[in-house]
Amino acid sequence: MSEENDNSVQQKPLLFEDYSHENGITYWWASDFAKMLGYPNLTSFSKPIHRAMQACLTINIDTHDNFQKTDRVVDGVSISDYKLTRFSCYMVAMNGDIKKPEVARAQAYFAKQAEQLSLLLSGANDVDRLIIREEIKDGNKSLMSVAKKSGVSNFARFNDAGYLGMYNMRIQKLAVQKGLKSGEPLLDYMGKTELSANLFRIALTEENLKQQIFFSEAKASNVHRQVGADIRAMVKKNTGLNPEELPIERRLGEVGSELKKANKHLNKKKNNPPK
Repeated sequence: MSEENDNSVQQKPLLFEDYSHENGITYWWASDFAKMLGYPNLTSFSKPIHRAMQACLTINIDTHDNFQKTDRVVDGVSISDYKLTRFSCYMVAMNGDIKKPEVARAQAYFAKQAEQLSLLLSGANDVDRLIIREEIKDGNKSLMSVAKKSGVSNFARFNDAGYLGMYNMRIQKLAVQKGLKSGEPLLDYMGKTELSANLFRIALTEENLKQQIFFSEAKASNVHRQVGADIRAMVKKNTGLNPEELPIERRLGEVGSELKKANKHLNKKKNNPPK
């Protein structure tokens, strides 16, 4: 073999499957996967890992099985690392920086695997929606606690005030306008932009109520409605659409089901390197 051919063999890039390890399960070290995706170290890789874990927790996928935190020795130095399953690698890649060409290639690779398993995922957009929806649940609990201290006892009326300000209509009418059937959870059909706008409405209302000196249910509801109106103007300015005109997306329950399916099938998938 010529020196030129020998160098070409040595310089051949390793594929995703080449980094896998076997020890009862097939796994990849997060520190190795970080370098594959163009991240200089595991510290800089922590955000996509934590967002992937957060999404899994949201839909009750076991993070311990998919993100096993383990100490390992690299070049004589003990480091804290994660053993990632094929599914958790997929989730991390979907939460990576798409501006990195390595991340874009990884997303394309996993999307191809998902297609082979008939999984209907929209990548990072679906993951973001899941996480924001969960943040809204927690944010609403916190807001209601602050609202109670501000004199609110009719929480349905207080909540409706925010929707009136943001959508110029009550939540029941909004659901009808969005084309949903009676009783369907409106927030579960909202896209990322609309969910983010509602999360901002909740956070700003809570902060505003904390700064009030005089407390009454009417005053608190007025604050919520005014914040909703401010968010409405912001959405219109930045999207050209009123919040009620933003399109709905598929129900988050379906997204969760698809991710659970992906967890089951991707982790069973044998090592078949892409052709």
